[in-house]
Amino acid sequence: MSVRIQRADFDVSTELAALQAAVDSSGVGAVCSFVGTVRGAADGASSVADMALEHYPGMTERAIATMMQAAAVRFGILGARVVHRVGRLAVGERIVLAATAAAHRRAAFEACEFIMDALKTQAPFWKKEFAADGSARWVAAKSADDEALARWGLASRNAAQP
Repeated sequence: MSVRIQRADFDVSTELAALQAAVDSSGVGAVCSFVGTVRGAADGASSVADMALEHYPGMTERAIATMMQAAAVRFGILGARVVHRVGRLAVGERIVLAATAAAHRRAAFEACEFIMDALKTQAPFWKKEFAADGSARWVAAKSADDEALARWGLASRNAAQP
């Protein structure tokens, strides 16, 4: 299991190769990956020019490692890798890579989705979107992210409750 938080961009091919090199490849039948990018518009708000991501060093890596270990136990994956960027990112830039290796595709897919659902609600990141006009807003937690985590039997109450 590998977690890395960084400012620099990452190469998806290099990261997937590193994941495969870190596990016993004789048992791997599937590698699944997800790459999240900065969107140019969010929730019907004004156009997003770029985004700033902040984190709590040390705590963030530990939180993500805990999610990955939970995925390993739940889905029997053989390995996982998460790379998450921080700092100021432009529209279209990569934010996050989550990748899993497993004996079978269902486990790889489900574990990757589980890690992303947990990451969206449990990892200590703060996001601020900047519009082309110079205005900015902190990105609030979404009830849809809490609901996505709930389908795994995990509770999160990050979004404002009505």
